[in-house]
Amino acid sequence: MKLLVATTNPDKLIEIRGILADVPVTIESLEQFPEAVEAVEDGVTFAENARKKATHYARLTTHLTVAEDSGLEIAALDGAPGVLSARFNGSSYPEKFEAINTQLASRGVVGSAAIFVCALAVSNGTDIVFEATGTIEGRIASQPAGTGGFGYDPIFLYPPYGSTLAEVPAEKKAAVSHRGRAFRELRQFLQTYRNL
Repeated sequence: MKLLVATTNPDKLIEIRGILADVPVTIESLEQFPEAVEAVEDGVTFAENARKKATHYARLTTHLTVAEDSGLEIAALDGAPGVLSARFNGSSYPEKFEAINTQLASRGVVGSAAIFVCALAVSNGTDIVFEATGTIEGRIASQPAGTGGFGYDPIFLYPPYGSTLAEVPAEKKAAVSHRGRAFRELRQFLQTYRNL
């Protein structure tokens, strides 16, 4: 069976392929469907955006499709950047990190509790057949650290590891990350879906 992972982010795709490595499905990505019109992500929650994307791309491609929406919620910033994480201040992540530190400083805060959230949805084109949400709790580091991972990983300090998610190997990150948790639930679902 084919499974379309609705992303053009190569780092996410590598991470997801690793988590689903033992599932008997052929994983495809949006790179294989260059004619696909981009889904509109105007939901107010991660779950809503995941559903919209999964349904949109499943209908366009006629493939079973999994889509995810994920981001960072910072307690001291009232949950921002949240669903706007990818579009938050600046085009590069160093710019985003600087904006976060500036906003925290304006509130007299150094660092903050934070949560990474990943909501995923699977669509067969007509229905959402599976949903899962994974989270990981941590803190905003005072300075970015590490060269692994991607996105906000260099500023997300995971206390049990005593390091940011960008400072640990990919397997160690996936074992605890929001995306790892959500996609492990998907892995269990796929192993029983249509008796794979």
